[in-house]
Amino acid sequence: MRFLGIDYGKNRVGLALSDESGRLAFPHAVLPNDKALIANVAEIAKEQKVKAVVVGESKDLSGKSNPLMKDIDAFIASLKKAAKKPIVLEPEFWTSFQAARWQGKTAKLDASAAAIILQSYLDKRNA
Repeated sequence: MRFLGIDYGKNRVGLALSDESGRLAFPHAVLPNDKALIANVAEIAKEQKVKAVVVGESKDLSGKSNPLMKDIDAFIASLKKAAKKPIVLEPEFWTSFQAARWQGKTAKLDASAAAIILQSYLDKRNA
């Protein structure tokens, strides 16, 4: 059971994949947030035979949805139609900051943030 994790951003979208057992998350890719994004993510989900997609839920310090959440909701609606996979929201908070602290600011930063989001989901699921 493989899962796909997503850290959605206005310019870039980080992707992470779990191992076959659905226990560990690994950075996979960083895609530009452009017109091809939905098709590219749907193709990766198909190629990798993912069971479900886990998207980071973006909230502010008070726990309310921040402005990016509107874009995330639209992305999810489009991805549901294209990928035909269940989509789960996983609360995320400062994952890009956390990834940067661990590895520095690299080209894979957004993919590492997606792995943090996905690992959080997998840990709860497998507890």
